Amino acid sequence: MSTTNNHRILQPYLFFDGRCEEALEFYRKAMGAEVTSLMRFKDSPEPSMACPSAKPEKVMHASFRVGETTVMASDGQCTGQPSFQGFSLSLTVSTEAEAEKLFGALANGGQVQMPLAKTFFSSRFGMVADRFGVGWMILVAQ
Repeated sequence: MSTTNNHRILQPYLFFDGRCEEALEFYRKAMGAEVTSLMRFKDSPEPSMACPSAKPEKVMHASFRVGETTVMASDGQCTGQPSFQGFSLSLTVSTEAEAEKLFGALANGGQVQMPLAKTFFSSRFGMVADRFGVGWMILVAQ
């Protein structure tokens, strides 16, 4: 790695503990996410990397795009207990109609934490935890 290159990319990596494929399909339908890669534990070129509690068909690594952002994901330890605490993903959109549509889709089976409404910094802002417990903040760019 070059020390003269200051190019850095910060990407979220979400562990769904056995529900990754379900989450990928949900995000594809809810917000048009595009799955750009998917590797199952059974396809690992390094058998020692396989999770002992994971079924071979579970997702070892995936990446998907939402707009210009790549998010990475995995089934992780496959405990069935995903835990997403202490952060939210912020999704900025250009119109109120888009905010309403995405917020509604993410709230389906989830929990609204702050209804989508006008704020001093956006014509629409809201917070929701989706059906997997991932926190989202939706806002319209001003």
